Amino acid sequence: MQFPSLIRGIILLAATVLTACTGVNPAAKHGPAAARASDGGFATKPAHPISKTASHYMYVRTTAYHHTEPGGRQTAVGGYLKPVHSAAADWSWLPAGTHFRIVETGEDYFVEDYGSALVGRYTIDLYKKTREEMNRWGVRYVQIEILQLGSYPVSLAVLIPRQKYPHVRAMVAGLQKKVRS
Repeated sequence: MQFPSLIRGIILLAATVLTACTGVNPAAKHGPAAARASDGGFATKPAHPISKTASHYMYVRTTAYHHTEPGGRQTAVGGYLKPVHSAAADWSWLPAGTHFRIVETGEDYFVEDYGSALVGRYTIDLYKKTREEMNRWGVRYVQIEILQLGSYPVSLAVLIPRQKYPHVRAMVAGLQKKVRS
């Protein structure tokens, strides 16, 4: 079942490399309005610098994940993943419990999870109900509004017992710097 998604990924990678090497933008022949309409109005390349510190409004890279990927249905804080609710991030950047809204869609999410691929990447991974929704989301650069910043000390307390993993140790080191200052 993963074979078609692997082929799709290879094709997308090849198209990206070809576009980067030739300098040709396939959407350019239709103009910027057509490019925005074809991708649902979301930027697929950063239009602004990515926000590397938590603030009220942030411009961030987002990806999507699904419970069929490694990690299953349970979040790092012990609950269960919920669509248009659960998100994962590097907790030393956006701590557990952070409540944010995607400005373009109005969808609210809570940072309840983390992942090894997110540490140090300034990326938010949004949980999606189906693999189709996950694939449709892809990678998007969006503006978010932080409605409530989570707790760095609570995030640190959750992660300290899990330090056998290198990505967790990296988050703990970042959190310890924030908690001390």
